[in-house]
Amino acid sequence: MRVRAEFTTEPFHGEDEHVPAHVTAAAAALTDAGLEPDLGPLGTAVDGDADVVVTAVAEAVRAALSQGATRVTLTVSDLAATLGETPAPQLAAARRRGPGRRTAPAPDLSDGLARLIAAVEEELGSPLADLPRAGKQQAVRLLEERGAFEMRRSAETVAEAMGLTRFTVYNYLNRVREPAEPPAS
Repeated sequence: MRVRAEFTTEPFHGEDEHVPAHVTAAAAALTDAGLEPDLGPLGTAVDGDADVVVTAVAEAVRAALSQGATRVTLTVSDLAATLGETPAPQLAAARRRGPGRRTAPAPDLSDGLARLIAAVEEELGSPLADLPRAGKQQAVRLLEERGAFEMRRSAETVAEAMGLTRFTVYNYLNRVREPAEPPAS
């Protein structure tokens, strides 16, 4: 099985020139395992065989924490499912049902997501891709409040509309979903 692992380490320093030690340590662990990590401004992604990726990511997390990371957020996806291929268990179940005995197709909700994105663009007065960073963060908050991220592949669609990586959208979304810290007394 091939998988994609995407993770972010914190604290992150935004999009400046300095790359934190915990980021370079994590990338080095992945490279040492023979993988080619894709480093973005707010996250790292790597594809490969599940056994290799999972083992390497465990080492990358250890390396990041040992170099000052205070938090690591990780997502691992089956590439077959991500790319729209039929995973082996579902394919086997379809074969057992036999020809002509199919389950109902899932409804296409992408039209609803397009309408939500259009509504947020209208509300903010600009296409999502043209918004500054703070505006994009506000757009993610508005889309989350309206249930956009409950739809399949919504993060990818929103990322494309914003001209960002999916990982950056997830970072914005995680910030929206985190409870506010109580004020210090």
